[in-house]
Amino acid sequence: MRVALAQISSTDDPAANLDLVAVEVAAARDAGARLLVLPEATMCRFGVPLGPVAEPADGPWATRLGELADAAGLTVVAGGFTPGSGGRVRNTLFAAGPGVRAAYDKVHVYDAFGYRESEAVEPGDGPVLVPVDGEPVGLATCYDVRFPGLFTAYADRGARLVVVAASWGAGPGKVEQWDLLVRARALDATSVVVACGQAAPAVPTEGGAPTGVGSSTVAGPTGEVLGRLGAEPGRLVVDVDLDAVDAVRAALPVLANRRL
Repeated sequence: MRVALAQISSTDDPAANLDLVAVEVAAARDAGARLLVLPEATMCRFGVPLGPVAEPADGPWATRLGELADAAGLTVVAGGFTPGSGGRVRNTLFAAGPGVRAAYDKVHVYDAFGYRESEAVEPGDGPVLVPVDGEPVGLATCYDVRFPGLFTAYADRGARLVVVAASWGAGPGKVEQWDLLVRARALDATSVVVACGQAAPAVPTEGGAPTGVGSSTVAGPTGEVLGRLGAEPGRLVVDVDLDAVDAVRAALPVLANRRL
């Protein structure tokens, strides 16, 4: 499967961000990709009130995303925000393409390193798989990558590839942690992990909002790096061999050997 990652820097204008998405969808189509992954918070960057930009999963923003994906004939995953309860929003990954409309709400909210995402974001309820050319693909968002159980749960449900969309928080050692975690989750689940983050902003935002560090990465089922970007905006296209996942799982059956 050919996958494309678009490491963008979202603005606080959802309409302008859709224009960015349209450019990336066209580039992925021209590259022959079957799956395009954009970051968490593609709809609107962190660091601004999220309630005013949140829309239902069938609202105008996600509808336009689906139209772009349908026209290009590929599946697109991009992060946005949908209304939650109690005045909060849900941190939602939209997945759209021919015959595909799905939404995953981030399960693990980022209450760490002095940031409290739970004050504005309501957690989701569980895993979501989407079909890409008949292949079940798992969805995860940012802080989820610190929780191995989500990735092994996807493997148990038949996924050989898991997408992670992120807007990773900056700080000492954070890029190294991101790299380690993406590769470790690939090893935990003996799966391909396609992890796309927001590019590092040219000007840091105030308030410590997690607005990206770049370093989008594709990791194979033995933790090897199949492709990686730097901090700046960029594109990455990688051909992943999902049949190789089966071979690794036969040789290294950690999923089958689990006792807990």
